[in-house]
Amino acid sequence: MNPIFLFNLASRQLQHLATRQAVISGNVANANTPGYQARDVTPFRDVLNKTALSMAATHAGHLELDGPAARPARATASDGWDVVHSGNSVNIEEQLMKAGEVSRDQALNSGVVKSFNRMLALSVKSGQ
Repeated sequence: MNPIFLFNLASRQLQHLATRQAVISGNVANANTPGYQARDVTPFRDVLNKTALSMAATHAGHLELDGPAARPARATASDGWDVVHSGNSVNIEEQLMKAGEVSRDQALNSGVVKSFNRMLALSVKSGQ
């Protein structure tokens, strides 16, 4: 049986989301710091699009997909909604919206992993 990489992919996404949550919380912590520029990380879908994927060709009609190597998530300057007089570009509402996105993505990730785990358990049970 070939290895299943869905759990590894889900784990990588959770690592990415944890990094993004840490960057967002850093932005909120520095909301009153003069000259602080809000930061964010590259969206996971962009990181995934740059990842080299190789599909197992179990049939001659299958297509192969190859791409450039993946890079880890890094915080970069974010285009804030507005910059206040002190030069700070952190907008609390924007950061709260981003935190909500991270929370939804984590919940979706957890739901997919639970469903996949149940599917695997059922297939093992029915195979016995």
